[in-house]
Amino acid sequence: MDAFVLPADRPRRIVLDARDTVAIVVNSGGLKAGTVFDDGLTLVDDVPQGHKVALVDMRQGDAVVRYGEVLGHAVRDLPKGSWVDEFSVELPEPPALDALPLATRKAPPAEPLEGFTFQGYRNADGSVGTRNVLAISESVQCVAGVVDHVVRIAKERLLPNYPDVDDVVALSHAYGCGVAINAPAAIVPIRTLQNIALNPNFGGEVLVVGLGCEKLRPERLMPARAEAEASADMLSLQDERFVGFEAMVAGILEMVEERLKRLNARRRETCPVSDLVVGVQCGGSDAFSGVTANPAVGVAADMIVRAGGTVMFSEVTEVRDAVHLLTPRCADETVGRALLREMAWYDRYLAAGETDRAANPSPGNKKGGLANVVEKALGSIAKSGSSTIAAVLAPGEKATTKGLIYAATPASDFVCGTLQLASGMTLQVFTTGRGTPYGLAAAPVIKVATRSDLARRWHDLMDIDAGTIATGEETVEEVGRRIFHDILAVASGKKPWSDRWGLHNALTLFNPAPVT
Repeated sequence: MDAFVLPADRPRRIVLDARDTVAIVVNSGGLKAGTVFDDGLTLVDDVPQGHKVALVDMRQGDAVVRYGEVLGHAVRDLPKGSWVDEFSVELPEPPALDALPLATRKAPPAEPLEGFTFQGYRNADGSVGTRNVLAISESVQCVAGVVDHVVRIAKERLLPNYPDVDDVVALSHAYGCGVAINAPAAIVPIRTLQNIALNPNFGGEVLVVGLGCEKLRPERLMPARAEAEASADMLSLQDERFVGFEAMVAGILEMVEERLKRLNARRRETCPVSDLVVGVQCGGSDAFSGVTANPAVGVAADMIVRAGGTVMFSEVTEVRDAVHLLTPRCADETVGRALLREMAWYDRYLAAGETDRAANPSPGNKKGGLANVVEKALGSIAKSGSSTIAAVLAPGEKATTKGLIYAATPASDFVCGTLQLASGMTLQVFTTGRGTPYGLAAAPVIKVATRSDLARRWHDLMDIDAGTIATGEETVEEVGRRIFHDILAVASGKKPWSDRWGLHNALTLFNPAPVT
């Protein structure tokens, strides 16, 4: 990265690799045509903050290079100093999956990180939660209105009597009936619901509410439990013992209070970092994401892995174009082939929908300086740090391995969050450049701003400002250590901004199977 020169009004740019043919503009508000940098580079166009400027004269068809990787090819001649926007770059073909190196560049053994702990809730199965939450799951969307009604009553009337329970949440979704329940791809939403109920933040006290005539039977959501044990945690609204709506509500609330009593007896205890399962995700990304917040999150991820913990990164379309940088980091060829399997599965899924990965960047991503999905992917994978990839999960699978894990999910914030919860994530770190109030009721979310402009404007929504990296006030390592320590604090009960405001997005199942 280029050295920065203060004061802040001096024209500044970021170059990430000596091979790069473009840089991004750092200055708030961008820079005007005619601006001259210290080395004599002169802008021939106005260039917004975060957008790319050509460092060399490029002819039509020349490679546009950032991160030392080809983002695409110039669609026209681009003079040195010109603005290189989304319309200037032709999207290249994605990396072919059949000839990538597997497990050839594993991270060298890192010195274990010892002595760090957090205050968590240990469960009977040995897992550890960061929150103490009662979850009410649904076997079918038909019951969502009733469950939402019960949750409102439970929060208002019951929860104040159980001060050591953090919340009562509904695991609502739009699935369970009117679907091809036996289609092969139906395993994705079904195992997602099964595994969300096992999330450590729920302490094993999930209650399942069904209707009675749905395709997804309530008992199927608890396959690991004995029949008698499972039936004690299920209730169907069509049960003949319920005469009227109020009887249904009373029946559910009785079961809710039983579980609140048990959850209220739980206490936080000192746990090693090896008990943490942290998910990392980005949303509303911009050109700074791969420079500031994501690399800093990668530093924190490496620290958690060194301490024996688990970190999962995701978002297939934001990995696909950088997968050639990940397959060498896999622990062995089996893990590498699993990573390729998930990339190929998603290629087929997109093709069946008559689209491809080019549909990924949002208008906000582009406004923030990201020209295409290749540039987005190269910045996105920085969240994974430098650790060896220990395992790969298909969508909705539960993690059984510690270390750095690739958990395949779509790039949608809400679908990714839902699937990471199913994989066992108990705390999420979420980076954003454009800004989003995203949050999850089931697990705390630490939001990291890529730019100080955003951190200042959204001072009561962003938890950490990583924009100090771009201005030279802090290094990537310094911000990464701040994120690591905030993870431990939030895992121990500190509330991030989304929890303080109660900003929680609905769960969104990934259902690639047909709807009937």
